[in-house]
Amino acid sequence: MKWNAKWIKPAADTGDVVPVYGKTFTLSGKVKEATLLITALGVYEARLNGRRIGQFILAPGWTAYYKRLQYQEYDVTGLLAEDNTLDVLVGKGWYRSPMPGWGVTPYQQGLQHNPAGLLAQLEIIYEDGRREIIGTDADWKVSESRVRFSEIYDGEIFDASFEPSMDGDVLCFEGPWNTLIPQQGEEIREHERVAAARAFTTPKGELVIDFGQEVTGYVETVLDGHAGEILDLSFAEVMDKEGNFYTENYRRAKAQYRYICRDGHQVYKPRLTFWGFRYIRVNRFPGGPEKAGAECFTAVAVHSAMKRTGHLSCSNRNLNRLFDNIIWGQKGNFLDVPTDCPQRDERLGWTGDAQVFARTACLNYDAETFFTKWLADMAAEQHEDGYIGHVIPDLMQSPKASAAWGDAAAICPWEVYRAYGNTAILENQFECMHKWVDYITASTATPNLWTGGTHYGDWLGLDAPSGSSKGSTDEDFIASAYYARSTELVIRAGKVLGKDVSCYEKLYRRIVAAFRAAYPHYRTQTECVLAAHFRLAPDCQAAADRLARMVQEGGVKLQTGFVGTPYLLHVLSDYGYAELAYSLLLREQYPSWLYPVGKGATTIWEHWDGIMEDGNFWSADMNSFNHYAYGSVADWVYGTAAGIRPAAPGYEKVRIAPIPDGRLDWLKASLETRHGLICSQWKKSDGMWRYEITTPVDAEVVIARKVHRVEAGTHYFYSDIR
Repeated sequence: MKWNAKWIKPAADTGDVVPVYGKTFTLSGKVKEATLLITALGVYEARLNGRRIGQFILAPGWTAYYKRLQYQEYDVTGLLAEDNTLDVLVGKGWYRSPMPGWGVTPYQQGLQHNPAGLLAQLEIIYEDGRREIIGTDADWKVSESRVRFSEIYDGEIFDASFEPSMDGDVLCFEGPWNTLIPQQGEEIREHERVAAARAFTTPKGELVIDFGQEVTGYVETVLDGHAGEILDLSFAEVMDKEGNFYTENYRRAKAQYRYICRDGHQVYKPRLTFWGFRYIRVNRFPGGPEKAGAECFTAVAVHSAMKRTGHLSCSNRNLNRLFDNIIWGQKGNFLDVPTDCPQRDERLGWTGDAQVFARTACLNYDAETFFTKWLADMAAEQHEDGYIGHVIPDLMQSPKASAAWGDAAAICPWEVYRAYGNTAILENQFECMHKWVDYITASTATPNLWTGGTHYGDWLGLDAPSGSSKGSTDEDFIASAYYARSTELVIRAGKVLGKDVSCYEKLYRRIVAAFRAAYPHYRTQTECVLAAHFRLAPDCQAAADRLARMVQEGGVKLQTGFVGTPYLLHVLSDYGYAELAYSLLLREQYPSWLYPVGKGATTIWEHWDGIMEDGNFWSADMNSFNHYAYGSVADWVYGTAAGIRPAAPGYEKVRIAPIPDGRLDWLKASLETRHGLICSQWKKSDGMWRYEITTPVDAEVVIARKVHRVEAGTHYFYSDIR
């Protein structure tokens, strides 16, 4: 790409006020087409003659900025007039906001020291063949904008009564050139609009608006006001047990929303930031709080523009709410990177969360483009020795990598390939995959195992010792199990690509042998799960049997955390305990997936008991109510309960082996694949199970252990209810 433009910045620093750049120009003929190329050091919103350019919210998105900065291309032909004004706001965004909120990192400080740089190039092609380029240069103007403050964690202040002067000078500077790349990921866009469900007054006398659903995005407000009057809102995910507004779990994120009115009727929604919330508190409103009815507010959900591909429904209302919560959790956290949470002073691309949820993510949505872009950032951030950070982009730059987090380097590309059958993801990521395994090999204290590292363990496991966030599963056990898993996936990927992976095959055999020698016994649920699911146990059936006994003897309760939970139900059902797996899925008491549903959850919680049975909170400092990781249970519902699994990558071949349970009257799953729509439904009918299976390709269908070879189309089967 050849740029005929220069990076520009304000000649005078505007501080926390967001600058707005401007350029006026007159057309010299009839336009055939016009294209704008644009990016910024921050996030931008561009307008041509007052009309917004494109639908991309928070452009140019969040990438590993030291290595990769996306630029966008827009067709603006229809926005041109004879005389034109191009305006561009450039807020701090992820680039220049203080992140993460709990500390200062040299990585982010290095970015924050950059100016609010803008690079833009408008190419106009006239019908007579002439070509005109209007690029950012010293002739552009800049002003303080109406956005008086904007950051990722701390929100936005907007003064509608302020009039930009557009008379400030700009300076050209040597901004980044060698990191520029075309748009690779999905655009972040506005999606659902959620009307306020109710307005109420808390016991403390505060006016609160409830949207009935936690969303990631912002609030659009409609009001009548006078110049200088103020609208001030605060955000919350939950109310406390007394029914009062609760914000402690946002930690240091100010999450402010302040709008200063102009005269008259006005509609406002923030421009350059976002929040995670279900409730808003109306601190100030023009004319007084009594003027602030529920009808004044609409929540606008924003997330990456992925196509919905998977749907689940059943006869159990609470389970359907769980399915909805999983979808909302994914939408709320798939905002250009797979974040852990969208509300507090964090919102980072945690690798561990992404790897446990990747399979579910690719069932619910077409997430190929989303993951391709994020994994490219991972490869860019990988250190020469193969280290993978805990988060991508790697703001934290931790001294050591963690098992199950860094293993996203191998697991996520494989899951994307499994879902879509496109070898490009493996080609793009193979070096990153094998370098990760090489890192473990070079850094372990014990050959053929991974010991001596620093890890998150079975994060938030319920069998954690008092005062710890890590479950009781031995960290070296987890690390060594994932060492084997990542090595296995490097071998698989290499064979798909036709590479010589014999050295990794030998390594894998040594890892398995060493693992079996070092860990002959399994003490926790998670140890049983990993040993069986990764096929590391000498007798996987025995490991699953022990898991089943532990679950039953514990009162049919799970004790797993981030590492064990994603595979828990799989191990039970794969080794003959499907009924017990259903018991865990359908359990409504704490701990369970349905316990938060009973507490009013509309997304997935970080903790099984984020709100405890007595109404108190698990904690104030680490208690997100929109944390998608445990939503990984949906892949068991698609793949085992409904039985839809790829027999070849991308569902080019399909195996459908549903397992019904008498506690449900019916269950239905549908999945739009690269080869067409797959549907699997079972329901009780006249004392029998009736199955309706639709497949776009020839498939293997297994009903009550009987194998049927079927052609593409819809087929019906029956089996006894047992």
